[in-house]
Amino acid sequence: MAQNLYGPGVRIGNWNEDVYLEEELMKDFLEKRDKGKLLIQRRRRLKQNLLRPVMLVNPDDPDTEADVFLGGDLSLCMTPDEIQSHLRDELEVPCGLSAVQAKTPIGRNTFIILSVHRDATGQVLRYGQDFCLGITGGFDNKMLYLSSDHRTLLKSSKRSWLQEVYLTNEVSHMNCWQAAFPDPQLRLEYEGFPVLANAKILINHCHTNRGLAAHRHLFLSTYFGKEAEVVAHTYLDSHRVEKPRNHWMLVTGNPRDASSTMLDLPKPPAEDTRAMEQAMGLDTQ
Repeated sequence: MAQNLYGPGVRIGNWNEDVYLEEELMKDFLEKRDKGKLLIQRRRRLKQNLLRPVMLVNPDDPDTEADVFLGGDLSLCMTPDEIQSHLRDELEVPCGLSAVQAKTPIGRNTFIILSVHRDATGQVLRYGQDFCLGITGGFDNKMLYLSSDHRTLLKSSKRSWLQEVYLTNEVSHMNCWQAAFPDPQLRLEYEGFPVLANAKILINHCHTNRGLAAHRHLFLSTYFGKEAEVVAHTYLDSHRVEKPRNHWMLVTGNPRDASSTMLDLPKPPAEDTRAMEQAMGLDTQ
């Protein structure tokens, strides 16, 4: 094939127009790439934001019951059946759940917040909005969804006989949950506001209107040892306020250290504490 040895200066008509068009396209491409506006770059950022892994943590409460066998912060974990885990290499569904003292993000305690409605894709999670919690656990990237259903004589939690919480690969309305503000007096005011990460919230099952709860006083014998039972049940005190069993936090990872979470970062001193330190000459900042 003969080479084209003529430059743009000697071309006329459509030939010259095509050359300048290619130059403009390349210039536009480089400019969008530098600004991160390419479609593939936007999709990558959107996927990272939407599928950002979180840990569901039941925070420690100093005023909790004295008969608990697991204290501290407990994270929600995938719990395969102990017998099936010994007999088979693949994960059996539905799969159980438990709460353990694990602050390090691993495959069995790292969940993904998923949108139920397509019109909410790309938006932040808000109080009163339906959402799903998915997990793969490292099993061939098979997505399992946090689910629950009404208690029956043949289907209930193993220790308390309350409403069971489990993981399933079936997509249905049983996978839908909602976040609620812990203070009932401010709950209506917070409807529609973004859910803050690493802050206490309530997680309620949409179909049964039961709250996700951790039983620190009831243990399960699992493949990984003794772990606390997790159910869907709302515990109210004498003031009709949800007890700490129903309190959860969506804990995000530490961007500076992939093996830790934001809970591991030192907390800044409160404003009143800082003012007192300054008055006493102890604040070095």
